[in-house]
Amino acid sequence: MVLYVGGDLSRKRIDWQALWPDGSECAAGTASPDADGLAGLTRRLREHSEEVVVVIESMTGARFVHDQLEAQGLEVKIADARKAKVAVELLGLPSGAKTDKLDALRLAELGRRELVPEIWLPDPGTRAARELARFRLHLVRQRTRLKNRIHQTLVTHGIARSQSDLFGARGWAWLERLPLPEPWGRHVHVSLGLIDHLDREIEALERELRRRGGEHPSVGLLMTCPGIGWVLGFTIAAEIGAIERFQSPRKLVGYSGLCPRVEQSGASDRRGPLTKNGPKWLRWALVEAAQHASKHPAYRDLYQRTKTRLGRQRGPRVAQVEVARKLAEAIWYMLTRNQPFAPAGAPRCLAA
Repeated sequence: MVLYVGGDLSRKRIDWQALWPDGSECAAGTASPDADGLAGLTRRLREHSEEVVVVIESMTGARFVHDQLEAQGLEVKIADARKAKVAVELLGLPSGAKTDKLDALRLAELGRRELVPEIWLPDPGTRAARELARFRLHLVRQRTRLKNRIHQTLVTHGIARSQSDLFGARGWAWLERLPLPEPWGRHVHVSLGLIDHLDREIEALERELRRRGGEHPSVGLLMTCPGIGWVLGFTIAAEIGAIERFQSPRKLVGYSGLCPRVEQSGASDRRGPLTKNGPKWLRWALVEAAQHASKHPAYRDLYQRTKTRLGRQRGPRVAQVEVARKLAEAIWYMLTRNQPFAPAGAPRCLAA
């Protein structure tokens, strides 16, 4: 007999509730969300049944719990938190009170009724690729913050730059000789050392990304798309994962979070800010690519029309998002058909 278990995960523990197929309660308790605690939870659940289905919500640490319990032979489903809440309300389950035990019970009930809104879980290789791309971007942002801090220090002390490239060889030597009062002088010196260290780490990551990108089946195709180089191509490929899980271009655009919120009621139709669903790194990569693709003949007219229609204040940003959505649609067709970029109706020179 299958045992359905709902687990409410937090940093320090998992509150779990087990139900039998008829909805009757079997057992409940708590466990530590570490390897030993999860092994103990598995043993306790095995005492009741050999077939166990565990449902937990998507959050930080959910993948570790998934992998640990799955390695013990349990079937584990990770539910989309937002969709799970909607499903609970549609089923008429108690949704007023908010306690860990009730949350676990609701998840167990969704599992028992086979109504878990599961999220797609990437394989270990895709997770590793995502981590490489995301960590590179994290280091680049840290480096940019340090450089901005040095610029701010110069402005604070009324020092004009004497080099066009402040962090090139000559600019670097000029900064090291710059007479600044303490503690600003020491801070600039430390910042330069950190920037130098980050440069080396970023270069090493980029070499690894190039190597993996050469082996990835999608990166070469993505690089035929306007605005996408090898870094953005690798990032987009890693964040999308299996293109087969998106049934249409609209699904991929929705996953990217580039669609505006829509509030409709009768004759009223209001469009709000972006939903920002899905991984922010995919959204960043598509918008970054759109900045360059907006100059390409395939998207230049769309960008200019949108920018002109919305004015100088909102126009450029909204136009970039519009181009990013079009890029996401093109990417779906490219990866689904395994074909390079060729926009519909494009002249032969653009489709080549």
